[in-house]
Amino acid sequence: MSDGKAPQKKLLKALAGEKTDGPPIWLMRQAGRYLPEYRKVRADAGSFLDLCYAPALAEEVTLQPIRRYGFDAAILFSDILVVPDALGQKVAFKEGEGPVLEPVTDAAGIAALKSPAGVKAELAPVYETVSRLRASLPPEVTLIGFAGAPWTVATYMVGGRGSPDQAAAKLLAYREPETFQSLIEILVEATVEHLSAQVEAGAEVLQIFDTWAGSLPEPSFERFALKPVKAIRAKLKARFPHIPVIAFPRGAGGMAERYFRETGVEGLSLDTGVSPAWAKAHLQPLGCVQGNLDPLLLVAGGDEMRAQARHILETFGQAPFIFNLGHGIVPQTPPDHVGELVKLVKDWRS
Repeated sequence: MSDGKAPQKKLLKALAGEKTDGPPIWLMRQAGRYLPEYRKVRADAGSFLDLCYAPALAEEVTLQPIRRYGFDAAILFSDILVVPDALGQKVAFKEGEGPVLEPVTDAAGIAALKSPAGVKAELAPVYETVSRLRASLPPEVTLIGFAGAPWTVATYMVGGRGSPDQAAAKLLAYREPETFQSLIEILVEATVEHLSAQVEAGAEVLQIFDTWAGSLPEPSFERFALKPVKAIRAKLKARFPHIPVIAFPRGAGGMAERYFRETGVEGLSLDTGVSPAWAKAHLQPLGCVQGNLDPLLLVAGGDEMRAQARHILETFGQAPFIFNLGHGIVPQTPPDHVGELVKLVKDWRS
């Protein structure tokens, strides 16, 4: 897109504000444990991080759902926690526990982190995967790079693991806001470097995941969720004017409209709890929306899945829109249900 010409790929057209001949579709976590071919590669790879840092294997698992379903986009197989790993925080993925980190809990711990400028060198295998994918993907498929938003990544860095309430990060932010702000600023710079390197390697769209944005009250949401993503978007825009960004502020609720307007992102991914009718009226006029089928409907399948998918299509399908889930595919999803959903979306016309 750097030559200024109109985009040809369906997903890029949607993000450029164009109505497409049927909406593009991809699904968050479309490469993963619900696919038997993924489980085989994962078993051979060693640890989860070993898989993320093995370009040939990460390329393969990224391609698997494209081969099987014909999605309009492939999203790089990686993880949001490669950034703290690159900053020198010890990260491990333990079976049955998920990610475990050595917590960063004070100003001294933050000061001990490596410089964000070193992220590109630390994560070179990830960018090799991007480069391989750009060469191996079908020409009609858009390649999406991604990163976690500073707030969500910080919750893992401070808490040492995922938590239902993000209490450790919130308490540090409330008790020592300037200390916490210094961590957010490091993550803004590291995220810009990480996403920039993905674009340089061949990513055509970027998605920023703020999984825990909805746990923040409004003043903190503005400071630690909205403003950091706005800063990231501005820095990326200066470097890569034609690369669109999709943000996913999960649980943003009534703050979603302001977030979409002020961050400057081209696309907003909607969680399951967002009313399609409300989003059509308040969010879709601001840009392309993406979402928002309940992942458990994809597990259940059948008439209810089809009915709710059609409701989303009929609500959003008259304007720029990307069909997706309201969060990631869950491991117990039957692969056949994914195939049925893809066919329904591809066959649908407004």
